[in-house]
Amino acid sequence: MSTSSSRIEQMFPVLTARQMATARRFASADARKFEAGETIFGFGEKAAPIWIILEGSLEVFRHDGPLNETEVVVHKPGHFTGEVSQLAGRPSLVRGVAGPEGCVALPFDGAHLRAMVIGSADIGELVMRAFILRRVALIDTGGAGSILLGVPGSSALTRLQGFLTRSNYPHLVLDCTVDEEGQALVKRLGVAPEDVPVMVCPNGTVLKHPTELEAAMCLGITPDIDPEALYDVAIVGAGPAGLASAVYAASEGLKVIVVDERAAGGQAGASARIENYLGFPTGISGHALAGRAFNQALKFGADIALPLAVLDFRPAQQPGEPHFLQLTGERSVRAKTVVIASGARYRRPAVQNIDTFEGAGISYWATPVEARLCQGEEIALIGGGNSAGQAVAYLAPQVRTLHLVVRRPLEETMSRYLIDRIAALSNVVLHVGCEIASVSGNDRTGLSGAVLRDAAAERSLELALRHLFLFIGADPNADWVRCRVARDKSGFILTGTDAAADRSGQHPHPLETSVPNLFAIGDVRSGSTKRVAAAVGEGAAVVAQIHAALKSMNNLAEQPTLRR
Repeated sequence: MSTSSSRIEQMFPVLTARQMATARRFASADARKFEAGETIFGFGEKAAPIWIILEGSLEVFRHDGPLNETEVVVHKPGHFTGEVSQLAGRPSLVRGVAGPEGCVALPFDGAHLRAMVIGSADIGELVMRAFILRRVALIDTGGAGSILLGVPGSSALTRLQGFLTRSNYPHLVLDCTVDEEGQALVKRLGVAPEDVPVMVCPNGTVLKHPTELEAAMCLGITPDIDPEALYDVAIVGAGPAGLASAVYAASEGLKVIVVDERAAGGQAGASARIENYLGFPTGISGHALAGRAFNQALKFGADIALPLAVLDFRPAQQPGEPHFLQLTGERSVRAKTVVIASGARYRRPAVQNIDTFEGAGISYWATPVEARLCQGEEIALIGGGNSAGQAVAYLAPQVRTLHLVVRRPLEETMSRYLIDRIAALSNVVLHVGCEIASVSGNDRTGLSGAVLRDAAAERSLELALRHLFLFIGADPNADWVRCRVARDKSGFILTGTDAAADRSGQHPHPLETSVPNLFAIGDVRSGSTKRVAAAVGEGAAVVAQIHAALKSMNNLAEQPTLRR
């Protein structure tokens, strides 16, 4: 917890007598007494409540590598347990036992915890700040969460690292070929070379070569979904637009579920630094912005299901009936309204075999994981938009040389502040009018080189590099909407008056599509402004239109059946 030691009082605040009296009103059950050494909650325990200590003490331990435990804190009267996991009933990352004198504590399950956080502003501020700082501290220590065992730089291990990093989930990576701890764990688990990467979950479950969904299910990132539940709104996409919708809808009392096939943040989550977002004069990373929005949505009770893809959308058959979403893993969701906030998917250059090296040298985002892998090396980045510029500014100070490849002058595609920043970076080599022609490498070692082509000058440049970043735009990510939805010529979804022609005289809401009670916001919507602030604005605006749609549905349901 070294990175947060200066904020220890904020991580472990003591509630005042007045705050304790207020908190008692939100408890989910009566106080319980625990004997000395009795386990109060264990590693990986699902839906573990938080406990406010009334008498005695409660000792909290975290994993310290694969074999050891370390004491985190000793809670005394007025302290409370828990971190971000408890907001959504996810498995505990630590374990707690009653201290030498025993412990009397008051429990708060997820629903009662959220009620307290929302119902009492001063307690809510203390709890949310403490929870976030505790999660940051667990991420800093690494071993408090899952353990990844494999070969650093391999595509499978990098993919899992990236998923856990984007999900703000603590993890420790051990090299099974070099680290003594890693080699000892290999022997202990009886892991064969073809089994890596291996993930050890906090509850002790061992997964060999897991997919992101398998990892998420083991860690409790993917919640259970009741197929019979009826949501007021289902939001497809956990980028800025989708998370904004979730925060505003859930805070206004609607029953909300958010589904995303990857992790929270969308394309914006891959931005190393967003400097033109209102209210952050020093900038904020897309990852940090997404993390804050994610925690806000959890605070207000939104269900967030990651990483689950929507396989099919079936619209309501009759007015007033719910829409139906079919998800991966034979899961399904019923919702009165659906918001398409699935953004856009990354474009690939028309280069042979380029998909072979995705995750093995080719990346569509620049997070600390990728930055560490290419530190001190020669790399290339393709793209001239703001996301590309932010990635260049983040990566260039950490590499030897960065080749920036663009088809048009930067002045035509990038904000001035980013152009000026890139111009000040001495190790950035700009290739204007060029595009990537081919890539080379093999399955074992990944990417080894690329060839750039300058068509106007009729010349090519061969680069020896192991890391290539692609920021060349995106196409609408809405193939899962298989029903007839009005789109523009590029495939982006029409809304409002643009979609009215397909509504047989009906007048859709401004963000409503040609299908009643189906809305579209953010990058996937035709005519949207491709900026984070615009996406957040649409995410907030759509909630008022959802309320109007729900009111219409309720009025329809209350109408008496006409007799012939």
